[in-house]
Amino acid sequence: MIRVKLPTHLRTLARVDGEVRLDIDGAVTQRTVLDALEERYPMLRGTIRDHATQKRRAFVRFFACEEDLSHESPDAPLPDPVVTGAEPFLVVGAMAGG
Repeated sequence: MIRVKLPTHLRTLARVDGEVRLDIDGAVTQRTVLDALEERYPMLRGTIRDHATQKRRAFVRFFACEEDLSHESPDAPLPDPVVTGAEPFLVVGAMAGG
């Protein structure tokens, strides 16, 4: 069971409270987690990744085990604590400004 924490605005859009729990068959990667998330919550399609390119949106970051995974390959395996459900996969809305 993969645990996913979404920012408040995406939880509101998906109409979920707290963490989302997903079952992933096969390799657990950013791509498979986001595919499963968008399949279960179709209203999230296009909010985290671009519809056409499937690339991460500019102001969305991914974290796991206190590491920024935003620039990792979407097909790289996620850390074992995420795979086992001990740690969540975090989708975070980044801020910009100055």
